[in-house]
Amino acid sequence: MAGSWAALDPGRSKCGLVLSDASQGQVIQALIEPAATCLERLTQWRLDGLQGVVIGDGTACGDWPELLRTQGLCVAVVDERGSTLAARQRYWQLFPPRNWRRLLPRGMNVPPRPVDDVAAQLLLERWLGHSLSRAAALEKPLRDQERRRRIQNRARTVKA
Repeated sequence: MAGSWAALDPGRSKCGLVLSDASQGQVIQALIEPAATCLERLTQWRLDGLQGVVIGDGTACGDWPELLRTQGLCVAVVDERGSTLAARQRYWQLFPPRNWRRLLPRGMNVPPRPVDDVAAQLLLERWLGHSLSRAAALEKPLRDQERRRRIQNRARTVKA
């Protein structure tokens, strides 16, 4: 597969989204976006040369395949059964636990943020038939995003 391919793990409120350079075998962007903004992001990537989108066939898949096709994108729908559980395990392979987390038994280690982007990466890997590498630098913005979300939730709780 030459060129860039994206994967979308659709959800009701948020979606995991990754952009890969399939020829180099690596993820070049990883995002967790509100469902409403995913189409804009994918359309922008299409203008930058996106070849197509791999999407999970779960409950929230809905109209996504047809919507993406109307944007001129090639769409591949893949089985997403077990992808969330697999994403939790893969998260720790991509970003091994550090500090006190490495002392916990594997089953007790819960990722410090949502793993929708990792689930999207797994969907793309299933479709491509091989693993993709991922730079550690892609993790910091996602952790910062989760930290901001938690702070906002605490502020709302205090006001209420």
